[in-house]
Amino acid sequence: MVRTPLTPEERERGERLGHLLRAARGERSMAEVAACAGISAETLRKIETGRAPTPAFFTVAALAVALELSMDDVARSCALIPA
Repeated sequence: MVRTPLTPEERERGERLGHLLRAARGERSMAEVAACAGISAETLRKIETGRAPTPAFFTVAALAVALELSMDDVARSCALIPA
């Protein structure tokens, strides 16, 4: 299966998600938040840096719970902005 390349808008949305998660993490360690969400620290690192701009829904939901973010806030922060 060939994956369709991401658009610049989708990449930018991934960067906004990463910034949101990093800000919400604050002083907590990446390993602590990742363990709480049930993902690897490397996966969290990739999401925060934008190297994984389209994480799975359940990964985002688990991170939202671990960081006490509402999914509404995540959706608003990361909605596609029309070009």
